[in-house]
Amino acid sequence: MKIAIMQPYLFPYIGYFQLINTVDTFIFYDDVNFIKRGWINRNQILVDNYAAMFTLPLKKASQNKLINEIETAIDKKWLSQFFKTIEQNYKNAPYFDQTFQILNSVLKKDVSKISTLAMESVMEISQYLQLDTQFEISSIDYPTTICFSQAERLIAICKENGSDHYINPSGGKELYKKDTFNTEGITLSFIENELVPYTQFGNSFIKGLSIIDVLMFNSVQKINLLLSNYKLT
Repeated sequence: MKIAIMQPYLFPYIGYFQLINTVDTFIFYDDVNFIKRGWINRNQILVDNYAAMFTLPLKKASQNKLINEIETAIDKKWLSQFFKTIEQNYKNAPYFDQTFQILNSVLKKDVSKISTLAMESVMEISQYLQLDTQFEISSIDYPTTICFSQAERLIAICKENGSDHYINPSGGKELYKKDTFNTEGITLSFIENELVPYTQFGNSFIKGLSIIDVLMFNSVQKINLLLSNYKLT
């Protein structure tokens, strides 16, 4: 059984979904510290054919708080401006209607925490893409592991879940060592994402944008092909 554990990100890039697609269980790591200027509440989309950041407003965000403690500060003005930006820049995209419906469904949910909203964005898109990965939440499903640190906690979660193969983004190579996991009977692999170009209004391809951009320009079938472009090391 393969497992991955990641902080909940709002409309993350396609590499996040490649990780989801390669495991049996994906666990949202919501009871770790919030990361300012990270990807929890922001990402990039096309604006005038250039990559531009959008940021969902938060209340008193701090790296001294856990992700699941931080509330959103969404109001009608922000929502109106965000949807206006989306429409102005993507209205001619081939899958605009389907994607806009997803955005509307997620962002208008009656939730107060950024962790919940980010998880909803990931799960709703995963359902749209017909991914069969099971989702769990660290604070709910593995609360007793919070006393452990870094690799020890990941190993503890794997054991509780019954998984023997943990997959981490490649950026974790400096943090986690395969021998540490192997001694506990767990295989550690790193996912190397390949961001294959797709058509964006016929301009030069800008990679690594939010999944919003991928959804706008590609069918479900094409996106599932894009999700398969990775390797495990």
